[in-house]
Amino acid sequence: MRTTAKQYFHMHLVSDATGETLNTVARAATAYYAGYQPIEHIYTLVRTSKQLDRVILEVEKQPGIVLFTIADHHLKQEIESRCEAMGTPCISILDPVIASLATYLNAKSKPQIGGQHVLNAEYFKRIDALNYTMAHDDGQMIADLDDADVILLGISRSSKTPTSIYLANRGIKTANVPLVPGVKPPAALLNVRKPLVVGLVASAERIAQIRRHRLLTLNEGRDTAYTDRKAITQEILDMRKLCSANTWPVIDVTRRSIEETAAAVLNLLNQKLAQKSA
Repeated sequence: MRTTAKQYFHMHLVSDATGETLNTVARAATAYYAGYQPIEHIYTLVRTSKQLDRVILEVEKQPGIVLFTIADHHLKQEIESRCEAMGTPCISILDPVIASLATYLNAKSKPQIGGQHVLNAEYFKRIDALNYTMAHDDGQMIADLDDADVILLGISRSSKTPTSIYLANRGIKTANVPLVPGVKPPAALLNVRKPLVVGLVASAERIAQIRRHRLLTLNEGRDTAYTDRKAITQEILDMRKLCSANTWPVIDVTRRSIEETAAAVLNLLNQKLAQKSA
């Protein structure tokens, strides 16, 4: 089948903070143009005219669209005027949202550089969640599983760890417990009352593919039950039975990104909290 080569373009992402918001929005927007591939130039912590000079120099060398998040009014005007002089498209990605909020709230915005990263209670909640999640990765420290917000359950290579870390970054204390063939689930898991327990599954073919790749990175090429599709299918069936017996929801992650899996878990957690409060 003939494939069409992607067209490349330069995209300059300029932020006065970490650039997380800008990068996320830019990638979400470019995903709508499958035939085009951005060459990203990322500039973070741009807070002075001197730092902006270096950015403009790079834009002149490799012309392309400029997207930015800058709180300082004068610096914002400077990047817009200099891009206009070059004939370069330049967009402040948060302006439409900020303007709409100003109208809705009937209030004037008060820009704060990196305001979403201030050391408030929410920040320390995320750090606490990360510490808990790292300590409870892959079935470790199961004695206090009931302190978790979420417990992810699954066979080997079902994306438990990366999903756990993503959830922890959202402030969700997440433990993950592997299911090993021939080994009973830990009693602490079966006795939890507070956390939401979610099973993660993928197709046997996908699990086998990931496991084979994992073994190759360890210079192990032998065929074993670990990569056998029939054995993996039985592992998946056993896990589904366990989840069914305990009325734990199951999410198929075969065609989901980590972000999509985490979003599905968060939806389940919100539903559980809503039911509890009702």
